[in-house]
Amino acid sequence: MKEKTAETVWKNCLKVIQDNVSPQNFATWFEPIKAIKIKENVLNIQVPSQFFYEWLEEHYISIIKKVIKKELGAEGRIEYSIVMDNGTGKSEKAVTVNVPNINTNLRNNPVSMPIEGNIIRNPFIIPGLKKVSVESQLNPNYSFDNFIEGDCNRLARSAGYAVSQKPGGTAFNPLLLYGGVGLGKTHLVQAIGIDIKKNFPNKTVLYVQSEKFISQFIDSIKNNNQNDFVHFYQMIDTLIIDDIQYLAGKEKTQDVFFHIFNHLHQLGKQIILTADRAPVEMLGIEQRLLSRFKWGLSADLQTPGLETRIAILEKKVYNEGIQLPKEVCEYLAYSITSNVRELEGALISLLAQSSLNKKVITLELAKQMIDKFVKSTAREVSIDYIQKVVCDYFDLNIDLMKSKTRKREVVQARQIAMYFAKSMTKSSLATIGMHCGGKDHATVLHACRTVNNLMDTDKRFKAYIEELDKKISINS
Repeated sequence: MKEKTAETVWKNCLKVIQDNVSPQNFATWFEPIKAIKIKENVLNIQVPSQFFYEWLEEHYISIIKKVIKKELGAEGRIEYSIVMDNGTGKSEKAVTVNVPNINTNLRNNPVSMPIEGNIIRNPFIIPGLKKVSVESQLNPNYSFDNFIEGDCNRLARSAGYAVSQKPGGTAFNPLLLYGGVGLGKTHLVQAIGIDIKKNFPNKTVLYVQSEKFISQFIDSIKNNNQNDFVHFYQMIDTLIIDDIQYLAGKEKTQDVFFHIFNHLHQLGKQIILTADRAPVEMLGIEQRLLSRFKWGLSADLQTPGLETRIAILEKKVYNEGIQLPKEVCEYLAYSITSNVRELEGALISLLAQSSLNKKVITLELAKQMIDKFVKSTAREVSIDYIQKVVCDYFDLNIDLMKSKTRKREVVQARQIAMYFAKSMTKSSLATIGMHCGGKDHATVLHACRTVNNLMDTDKRFKAYIEELDKKISINS
């Protein structure tokens, strides 16, 4: 029986493939492939680039699997030789990838890419810089030490810390952090990057905003150096991309990022992403990318609670070496509830007012500044602030109001807080009840009726309500 040659086997494979793909795709993706050798049911084929190899594995693995088994039997295997172009028109470096079984998932068979010694184009600085010259683009102020942990971000922070201790070696790859503006996503991912650089000095860490990534890719197309762009990003050990949602609708950029993502993930490199929404809510992002985002962990960052906001302000004040009265710090935390960025902005504005006008920072100054700072946003008073004013008025501890106690004076203060929360906020009855000791909506309705009845029958109680109304309204 005549022994099969590599050329014969591959030629027979191509006959089947040609009947199953378009002429254009066949010419683009299969004609450039060369059959090198065959040994013990292992066919070695040569492909012109890493990108070419990944495209075949992504789009044509099923048909390749079928034809290889048809020609070589159930035990048939395939071996890729990837030839790297050194820029002179000659292919000198080859990377051999052994795929033990054509069914084997690509993620379990990473492709090494020996380009460490080559000089490639660095899109961040100037052409001709080696891998060791890559700057991380990290802000040293965004460290874990400066990141305040709370219920709003505990999962994300814990996952981030785990990644920083073992990048690429946890189940959190990729790690996707999502949430609204000003909630600390950028701070947290940069803190992860800083810790990785500290723990693993030899690893290359890169932080890049998605807009920068997009503009670099466009430049690479203009300058005809897309390979340099791809190779540069494929060298990174930990890639951090901020605001990945901006890739929506940009098909070519998504395509190149898809292959960079695949390459890094196959090699066990860490990928960290941020977005303003969960993957299921991202429109304009290809499904194949979204599915990869779900390989690891998606953790959300929520609006910080009162205690976390106070802790953030105290940390900021401490780092700046400033003394701020506790009541001022609490007032800011009660007043600015939307996000951390606005909270820090309010603090900076207050410090500027104090410095420029040579005034001591007092609660009165804070109230004046906050009134101007938030007036344009038509901000509603918060439930937290209402509770604080009511508790201060009756000289009660706010934790007591949120407890299950049935003491008469506490119950009455709680009912008054519910009454004002219903009339001054847009919060649902269930939300108000949750803030007031985990009560249900029926309890909130009962509280409001009780307060209205007492106002009609008790002049002294009515005076309490009117006075409290003025105190709360100062900040509404």
